[in-house]
Amino acid sequence: MELLMNLGLGFETAFTPINIVYCFLGVLLGTLIGVLPGIGPTATIAMLLPITMSLSPVTALIMLAGIYYGAQYGGSTTAILVNLPGESSSAVTAIDGYQMARQGQAGHALAAAAIGSFCAGTVATVFLALLAPPLARIALEFGAAEYFSLMVLALVTAVALAHGSIVKALAMVVLGLLLGMVGSDIFDGTPRFTMDFRELADGINFVAVAVGVFGIAEILRNLENEHEREIFIARVGSLLPGREELKRIVKPIARGTLLGSVLGVLPGGGHILASFAAYTLEKRISKTPERFGKGMIEGVAAPEAANNAGAQTSFIPMLTLGIPSNSVMALMIGAMIIQGITPGPNVATEEPALFWGIIVSMWLGNLLLLILNLPLIGLWVRLLKVPYFILFPAILAFSAIGVYSINSNAFDLFAVALFGLLGYALVKCECEPAPLLLGFVLGPMLEEHLRRAMIISKGDPTVFFTRPLSLALLILALGVLVVVLLPTVAKKRAQVFVEED
Repeated sequence: MELLMNLGLGFETAFTPINIVYCFLGVLLGTLIGVLPGIGPTATIAMLLPITMSLSPVTALIMLAGIYYGAQYGGSTTAILVNLPGESSSAVTAIDGYQMARQGQAGHALAAAAIGSFCAGTVATVFLALLAPPLARIALEFGAAEYFSLMVLALVTAVALAHGSIVKALAMVVLGLLLGMVGSDIFDGTPRFTMDFRELADGINFVAVAVGVFGIAEILRNLENEHEREIFIARVGSLLPGREELKRIVKPIARGTLLGSVLGVLPGGGHILASFAAYTLEKRISKTPERFGKGMIEGVAAPEAANNAGAQTSFIPMLTLGIPSNSVMALMIGAMIIQGITPGPNVATEEPALFWGIIVSMWLGNLLLLILNLPLIGLWVRLLKVPYFILFPAILAFSAIGVYSINSNAFDLFAVALFGLLGYALVKCECEPAPLLLGFVLGPMLEEHLRRAMIISKGDPTVFFTRPLSLALLILALGVLVVVLLPTVAKKRAQVFVEED
């Protein structure tokens, strides 16, 4: 009964005219920018984050969630038509989706992706509604030591699931933690690492970091690859799969949804792992595994379902624990902090309309995507024909205006440029920037809980090991690190990322 009442509150919140409008704008803008090759959800949300700052917290977060779904859908469109994934989780979709496009079945591939995403999103939303409240109640029992250990586990898992070298991923986390320390001491207000810049007294602008490291860096990277695009515009074909194709995708969508719902909760990019796992599972149980990679519709439906389900359930640790499971959730937490909301388990009790409104809006956003994107696929296809060197100045100008509008401070624009160059340098050095953003967001909270635990224990560091839950989380973090460093696991991990690239 309590769940039904909470869902009723969520529907009442999400289905207000203003929230429906901004959810629609979110999925539309997300798809519009997400369809541009290589940008993806993280860069899209980073660049569009400033326009939500003038909205109410619940409307802003609903719009950001809509941008997330829209950008993911746009990423799958680009993966199928251009063979250039919008993000890592769309790389698997490109394997068979692009081959279907080459064979004149792009429409069926796009429809399979859309249907799989909607079905998975619906199921994952129910999963989120059932699991989030009890997890939030458990989290209310956490003390400072438990929260510190939980954040250590989140950062270690992010390192384990990051692309490429473990050492580079660990370095990115450390760099993010150091950037998060810039500003004033959280307890006594003493300036730290500000280099006498007044603008850094409150810390580095989160939006400037996000837009620079993800948005500007992605634009610079895409300009290098502009000549590599090959688009199958004239071969989209019918968007309605036949009865036989629908029968073929039902079970893959169900299996992908289950995998994505479970793995999406993992910190560090569980939805990416889910899409690869779903594709691998379908290939192994198929009677014709040799046809995968040559245009199998199951190879499109399953990873897209897993990706969307994982994206939905990645909200669980963010909403209930205040822990971002990936870079997009780090942006969402940053948006909550900017809006004056403290992330964590108290959100469910102190801001129930926001908590349940976001959950219900996920289903609304997926429904709007299904209604909006299939009829407008021709528009997105024509957008892909526009040369990127024409689009990028408009994107840059839009991002600069958005960042400047937050504080009306030119210093933030210099910060965007600096972090854009840093992000581009990281890409060239094969360092994934996502762990950096996770470290930057979690750094201040990690420090706060560390120091609070030490104050409560009167300086006794054993408090992290004498409290059973804290000890269990630290052991789990150590276990994750040890497992990922095992030679066999490290070899398999390297093979997965080579296949993805």
